[in-house]
Amino acid sequence: MSAATKKLPTGDGLIPKEKAEALFKAFAGIAIIGLALAGAGFATDRARFAFSWLTGFVFVWTICMGALFFVVIHHLTRASWSVGPRRVMEWVSQGLVACAVLFAPIVLLGKELFLWMRPEGAADHLIHKKAAYLNQPFWLGRAVLFFVIWVALATFFYKNSRAQDSSGDRTLSEKMQGMAAPATALFALSISFAGFDWLMSLDAAWYSTMFGVYVFAGSIVSSYAVLAIAVRKIQLNRWGGDVVTVEHQHDVGKFLFGFVVFWAYIGFCQFMLIWYANIPEETIWYRHRWEHGWNVPSLALFLGHFIAPFLILLSRTSKRSGGIVLGAGLVILMHFVDVYWMIMPSFRLPGLPNEPVHFAPSWIDLGCLLAPVGVVGAWVARKVATDPIIPMRDPYLPEAMKAENLV
Repeated sequence: MSAATKKLPTGDGLIPKEKAEALFKAFAGIAIIGLALAGAGFATDRARFAFSWLTGFVFVWTICMGALFFVVIHHLTRASWSVGPRRVMEWVSQGLVACAVLFAPIVLLGKELFLWMRPEGAADHLIHKKAAYLNQPFWLGRAVLFFVIWVALATFFYKNSRAQDSSGDRTLSEKMQGMAAPATALFALSISFAGFDWLMSLDAAWYSTMFGVYVFAGSIVSSYAVLAIAVRKIQLNRWGGDVVTVEHQHDVGKFLFGFVVFWAYIGFCQFMLIWYANIPEETIWYRHRWEHGWNVPSLALFLGHFIAPFLILLSRTSKRSGGIVLGAGLVILMHFVDVYWMIMPSFRLPGLPNEPVHFAPSWIDLGCLLAPVGVVGAWVARKVATDPIIPMRDPYLPEAMKAENLV
């Protein structure tokens, strides 16, 4: 199709109203069921609830963070092909506003999660050495700062993009491009330290200099998986006109494939360095994720988060067909397994702080997954109902419509 015959979405660029309403109702229903189960879990077992809620929270938070990174890098590189898919990621990044509220139970139940917040943990020699950093007021202050940064960045790019839909003002693109470089630095530092604070400090005596990058890798690959499914749906229904086509689906598929490999590379490097050094205080983290049944999710990550999606997404055909949905869906599922694998082995039964817990998923885990997914999904669905599905007057739109993959 020649550039002259390519078309923008018709009308106001909104997806059909009934589709948007159905999406919101679906996520709202998930949220209600999840909150009911999570509430029952809290009443039944507060300690298990705390770890399960952290798992569900981190799952949705990382996806929203990956979406924010996509938007920032789009403007940093002044890309044109990604103009069409960008609006989806602007919507998902707005989920960080809901994540700020969903973080409240983690603050309230911090002593259930983090040994260093409890008197017996503070008495540990290794943890005591980190007290200048690992103390509750400083930890909470950092969390507040992180959310201020993320919500401010997500809101800045989203509001300017929406303003451009009405005005077509090119200077808004220049404004966002100017903000992209400092936003990249803020993003990199904040996601790394959040990973240290909320995940690595669950085992406060353990440390890894690569852990922040591992959290980042999971964020990026999971957000691209969500984008791949959304782009497939948009281009099949022609909601994005010729701004979101199979060529853009192919591009998203290539990035998803690349970050599947990147996630595996970072995960292997962290494991290999710790295995080779063979220092007991480092290897214990992986030991807890192999014994007592935890070898099952460990092997599942290797096969389901790397080998299977690698093979599914390897061919050009799968990136341009429904195969991309299969690969992306598997990545999203395994991202949850990855988050669960990072968090739940640190759970200890009350009164048995030194007794490892076997791999045994609970209905509380399900409730604490459905609740954050439903709340964030419903929040994002409200944006879907009111915003054009593409940036209607972005100055790079004509270039975006020329996207073509030759290989």
